[in-house]
Amino acid sequence: FLRASVRPDGSWAIDTNLATWTTTLAIKALDHTRGVLSPEQKRALRNWLLGQQYRAVHPYTHAAPGGWAWSDLPGGVPDPDDTSGALLALLSLGAVDGRIVRAGEAGLEWLLGLQNRDGGIPTFCRGWGTLPFDCSAPDLTAHALRAWSAWRPHVDARLQSRLDRAISRGLNFLATTQRAEGSWVPLWFGHEHAPDDENPVYGTAQVLLALRDLKHRGFQLPGRIDRTAAEFLAGVQRLDGSWSGAGPDGPPSTEETALAIEALAGSAYIRVVDGGLEWLITHV
Repeated sequence: FLRASVRPDGSWAIDTNLATWTTTLAIKALDHTRGVLSPEQKRALRNWLLGQQYRAVHPYTHAAPGGWAWSDLPGGVPDPDDTSGALLALLSLGAVDGRIVRAGEAGLEWLLGLQNRDGGIPTFCRGWGTLPFDCSAPDLTAHALRAWSAWRPHVDARLQSRLDRAISRGLNFLATTQRAEGSWVPLWFGHEHAPDDENPVYGTAQVLLALRDLKHRGFQLPGRIDRTAAEFLAGVQRLDGSWSGAGPDGPPSTEETALAIEALAGSAYIRVVDGGLEWLITHV
């Protein structure tokens, strides 16, 4: 692993290889524009993604088979963010045949086995929420909810029933962890200019994307959690139209701006979205 990951200048990066994560992000991004990927490219990406799924108990963490890690190099560990991303990417690539369904079912089962008692999804393993690795996180839970709801039509009635229960528990977790102003704070994705290094823009945008997907698929949301989340996101937009992970007075960020726009697109906040788009067009 060390020999394979060294840079040409002799150094190593803190994140050496995120090939699975960045590939699934790219697939989901390209899915917004139909026809960009050729059938041959889609086939190659499907085969590559299927090749990254763990088919046996993981040798380091003893995690059950079915999940995906962030890297195609040795040393990766199955986690819910990459597993959810891979599941969604496989659906984006089409051709949901028997092989894809079997991989999808294994990934769904792996995510179901990870759900904590509070209904949330932790980073690597179930637990009591006392350590970062077993603590439920809103953004990870939201990603799993998107994967579960997207895959629901492709599985049998037994698994659908289990997914419905898990989705209900996940929504309850999100309802209980939403802050008074409407935001959610992610566990691992922070911002160096924010108090306590938190990033409520990132967390809230990721949850709002999941809530929008679930609502479109007919799931009942608890209370007004999606409306208060949208109000929060719109309310922390900077005067120049951008967003910052550190709030309206923090430095602007392309990633937070893009996430906020995607989360608010199609909502009543048309002027807010237009302002963000103008900023992105100017700065990218």
